Amino acid sequence: MPFTVTDMPGLPAGFSDTFTSHTVKTAELTLHAVVGGDGPPLLLLPGWPQFWYSWRLVMPALAEHFTVIAPDLRGMGASDKPATGYDAGTLADDMAALMTELGHDRFAVVGYDLGMVVGYALAEQHRERVTRLVAAEAIIRGIAPSPPLLADPATNEMLWHFAFNRLKDINERMVAGREGIYFGHQFTSKVATPGAIPQHVIDVYVDQLRDPAALRASFEYYREETFAGKAQQLRDEGSLTIPVLAIGGQYSTGTMPADVMRMLATDVTEMVIPGAGHFLPEETPEQLSTAILDFLR
Repeated sequence: MPFTVTDMPGLPAGFSDTFTSHTVKTAELTLHAVVGGDGPPLLLLPGWPQFWYSWRLVMPALAEHFTVIAPDLRGMGASDKPATGYDAGTLADDMAALMTELGHDRFAVVGYDLGMVVGYALAEQHRERVTRLVAAEAIIRGIAPSPPLLADPATNEMLWHFAFNRLKDINERMVAGREGIYFGHQFTSKVATPGAIPQHVIDVYVDQLRDPAALRASFEYYREETFAGKAQQLRDEGSLTIPVLAIGGQYSTGTMPADVMRMLATDVTEMVIPGAGHFLPEETPEQLSTAILDFLR
């Protein structure tokens, strides 16, 4: 199976001594997760267009205090890539089923980018199970106001892919065979420091997206409209009462995650990581690890 622990280059020293890949069958599909460490369960949800590997630099420090579970969402990495089910509510239910199969009833959640949206849905839909939430580097469609179509150049550079990814199928045809150009640009244009994510790491992410099913899934996350209305419904049913840490990068979303989460939760702590761009787990792994540990312990 590709994209498991034994396949990945550039893992921290001793990584495979602590972490192993697990294949978990739920009622709906087969999911892949990397698991290791000792302590209370901690679920790490990846961003787009990545998978569990994006957490590799953060996982060892967290595993000293927690049982870390880093899954691939449906459509990512080594998990199944069905035709449907890419709204945040369904992705959240997938994660709840995954944690049940792994034997974890209650757990903390860390989600960034797409993982932040899924993490919020998971905490809302399974309130009795999520103990704390770390939400980083995203906004939630249906809650946060949408930026204008004709935005300033900096905003356009940061967000143009949202409209492109939502197209019906022309985007898949334009990107197929040019995955390195399109997805490579995401990793080089959204970091605070050029080269912060090495080319061999970018190649790993691009390689998983050469699979037509994975490429399609990468756009389905954006095409799916269901959760925008459901997010409003969940908000109206009542705010989250668990502690929430909302994190943004100084040169990316900044205070926006906290601004959004304050609309959805009553106990929100704001943090902006200095000098960071969008890809926090890889640009600033030590600062992110420390922030998570300080919040969860």
